[in-house]
Amino acid sequence: MNSASDFESPAESPAGNPVGGADTVIPRPTLIAPAEGCFVLGHDTAIASDPAFEHVGHWLRGALGPATRFALPSGPPGPGTIQLVHAADLAGDAYRLQVTSATVRIEAGDPAGAFYGAQTLRQMLPADAFRAGAVGRGPWSVPAVTVEDAPRFAWRGVLIDVARRFLPKNDLLRYIDLLATHKLNVLHLHLTDDQGWRLEIKRFPRLTEVGAWRRESTVGAVVHGQYDGRPHGGYYTQDDIREIVAYAADRFITVVPEIDLPGHTQAAIAAYPELGNLDEPLPVGTTWGVVENVLNVEDRTIAFFKAVFDEVLELFPGDYVCVGGDEVPKAQWRDSPAAKGRMRELGLRDEDELQSWFVHQFTEYLIARGRKPYAWDEILEGGLPRGTTVASWRGTFGAVTAARLGHDVVTCPFTDLYLDFRQSGDPAEPVPIGNVISLEAVYGFEPVPPELTGEESRRVLGAQANIWTEHIDSPRHLDYMAFPRLAAFAEVVWGPRRRDFTDFRRRLRSHERRLEALGVEFRPEHGPHPWQTRPDAAGLPHDHAEVDAQVRRWTANIVAHYGRPEV
Repeated sequence: MNSASDFESPAESPAGNPVGGADTVIPRPTLIAPAEGCFVLGHDTAIASDPAFEHVGHWLRGALGPATRFALPSGPPGPGTIQLVHAADLAGDAYRLQVTSATVRIEAGDPAGAFYGAQTLRQMLPADAFRAGAVGRGPWSVPAVTVEDAPRFAWRGVLIDVARRFLPKNDLLRYIDLLATHKLNVLHLHLTDDQGWRLEIKRFPRLTEVGAWRRESTVGAVVHGQYDGRPHGGYYTQDDIREIVAYAADRFITVVPEIDLPGHTQAAIAAYPELGNLDEPLPVGTTWGVVENVLNVEDRTIAFFKAVFDEVLELFPGDYVCVGGDEVPKAQWRDSPAAKGRMRELGLRDEDELQSWFVHQFTEYLIARGRKPYAWDEILEGGLPRGTTVASWRGTFGAVTAARLGHDVVTCPFTDLYLDFRQSGDPAEPVPIGNVISLEAVYGFEPVPPELTGEESRRVLGAQANIWTEHIDSPRHLDYMAFPRLAAFAEVVWGPRRRDFTDFRRRLRSHERRLEALGVEFRPEHGPHPWQTRPDAAGLPHDHAEVDAQVRRWTANIVAHYGRPEV
């Protein structure tokens, strides 16, 4: 069996379009065995699908038809066909792809595996196969090969923050296609925050009438005190969400909604002031960072958000629902007679336990309805509610603690997987914030913390790249920050632990041609194009010493509650 590093760079077709092949695919397949010859798509090529895979055949026809102008009709198996075949020996998500001069055969244990095999096949074609219309005549050839492949992790996720910057529906659908191209299967939608509420809730219309709009936005880092003076807003109707969820499901992507509470809620409080702790009304937030305004802990507020979740659950049928739980300042609770009374009533020691109790109301609500609560790792600090999956973002110590307590975890440390952070030390990077997270650093990330035993590591469902949008104010900028780092992340969560960055960079040269065909404005290896810079928006870079100190402080908060887990 040859490794990807054994292959030469892809050949060029007569039109200058690089021929694909399994040795250029991202994420790299597990096993690749090249053979002699190639399969050439033509006007007579048909797609033969087992009944369970007909949807995948329909997707493949729609993906390849516009660029090739081949109809790729349904037909019986035989020479000259692309065959989608059920294979009982393959687990879910796994596939086997066999290409000969006569046929293409994709075998899979379930429709998701067949879909991933079809994605690999598409990448093995010339890059122009990713265009939405025909620009040449081919040849549309696929080198002969046998590929055997399956993902390492079940959770291969990406968070897109649509609360800080609303991403219009069509742009979000485009990103779902980009995630599917890279075999990513979870889209975590951060729908609510201090600066905007993006989901229509019919029972509480002011959440979008008021909470979906802010009067202006901070430009660059908050410390510079610069504002753009432009209203910003937008939201998804419930029918929009149904469409987004269905579109993602057709591509084997689960959409995980986040309704953040009890912090990051100023937009909701602006719409319904009785949810807050203050007597005066608040505007929707216009600055970034941790905001002091949080929900009160009264019964009517809990009932309000349970009613919100009633509608959320109807719109999002997936197992997981995120309740946030992160970055909750406690000053308003310390000053609130109602919060103090609630703590006395429940016998709670401090505001951390009050936060845990508050979040617990919603984790129990979700469990009772057959869902799996998902929350950020701050929920560890007041006692972890049962059945909660933890998103470990403040380093990986939260993942270690949660796994050893018997909870599932998703690793997404800000030090490694926050794709809104700067990509190099070049001052031309647009709005440079945070520490440097380079393409190579993303590729080198290991989702399973080394402290975990083999048994404990089974609690790691996978990893998630988070794209927060305080400083990403357009789909073009989103492309720049996401790619090609998201391609590197896809390989981290799909393939084996052992990886070769030199080989990845070689394959990325071919993959960038695919991204160009898709219209993705990725970051060039040499740095930003002039039009990708943002000299009007100053950032706030951090060095690794600052980041390490912050992680130590957060770790101390967890240790204070649980002690330090033994290695």
